[in-house]
Amino acid sequence: MCDITNSIFHDEESARAFLEKERWPDGVVCPFCESKKHVKALNGASMGSGWYYCNACDQAKFTVRTGSIMERSHVPLAKWAMAFRLMASSKKGVSSKQLQRMLGVSYRTAWFIGHRIREAMSPASVAETGPLGGKGKVVESDETFVGGKAKNAHKNKPIPKKHAVFAFRWNTRASLGIDDVERTSLMIRAGVGKRLTYRPPDSSKDA
Repeated sequence: MCDITNSIFHDEESARAFLEKERWPDGVVCPFCESKKHVKALNGASMGSGWYYCNACDQAKFTVRTGSIMERSHVPLAKWAMAFRLMASSKKGVSSKQLQRMLGVSYRTAWFIGHRIREAMSPASVAETGPLGGKGKVVESDETFVGGKAKNAHKNKPIPKKHAVFAFRWNTRASLGIDDVERTSLMIRAGVGKRLTYRPPDSSKDA
């Protein structure tokens, strides 16, 4: 269940601390050279909190967003945290319109967030990842039939054909007892290192 009263969904500092702990449970690691002991926190008033610098590789400054699906996004971290939890705890998925209402953002922003999270959870290719869900994993599946009923068809028109539509989703909760909190953690970690390309929606069609 998603507890929307948690401070990580409303306070930016709490959200940042939560995401840093999820990404770097053993301490901040440089996303460029993966060094840990040479990372220094930058606490300048002009930059704000959450900025780090690595003396080992002398790369640019970084935050928890760097090298993740949140990189180059101006969406507050608290809204990202809420989106992660909503999409991880929903059994039937979350639409862009629902994200728009829950997060209080534009449809375009909601679509952007949902797209990035879904792409981060998608395998790059079957050849690289193997069977859907992975060996020994549980896959949720469901089906529905699309098409009109024969009794409602016009007498001069042929009987409408039914089309079966199948939906599959990888899930580890059934076999491993993973709850929504752990599923959120898996979702966040899956987005690290992803470089995503996408076609933004037409802002004139907020459907």
